[in-house]
Amino acid sequence: MRKTQGRRGEVAVELHSDVPDRFSVGLKLFAFAQDESRRELQIEELWPHKGDLVLKFEGVDSISDAEALVGCELQVPRRERARLEPGWNYVGDLIGCMVFDAGREIGKIEDVQFGAGEAPLLIVVSGSKRCEIPYAEAYLQSVDLEHKQIHMLLPEGMLELNAPLTDEEKQQQQTSGKRNTKK
Repeated sequence: MRKTQGRRGEVAVELHSDVPDRFSVGLKLFAFAQDESRRELQIEELWPHKGDLVLKFEGVDSISDAEALVGCELQVPRRERARLEPGWNYVGDLIGCMVFDAGREIGKIEDVQFGAGEAPLLIVVSGSKRCEIPYAEAYLQSVDLEHKQIHMLLPEGMLELNAPLTDEEKQQQQTSGKRNTKK
């Protein structure tokens, strides 16, 4: 959920669903917080607003109630999910999966982000390392949700694109920055 909307506990939601009209009054959803807590909510009212969907949930009746939901991910209970075509996955099912590149373990999916391009970005973490990998069909070899594994074949150098700078690279940036700022 993106933000509060209104004074009666409404929230604005960015939809990532191929079936946006599936949301209706009375539908029960789960809200997953970043601390991994889960809360069941029931839609009391809903309406479209500026590209988002505004939802009013039963028992969420003030701005402060709604603020507690900002940042949560909404999911339809598994039993009510639409069946997907082969090759399609629910975003929530990808979180927690291990990612492998040509058989080498890269890390665990911590989040999935949208809006950076055509393909969603898998936020993959291993220890203190974090990388962003496009979840693109061209790179996928297999997805095994039962065993929480995603096997990919990534282009050479992709994992280094957003790797932290080495001490040498930081030194070079500082040196070149000083040269560029002198008049």
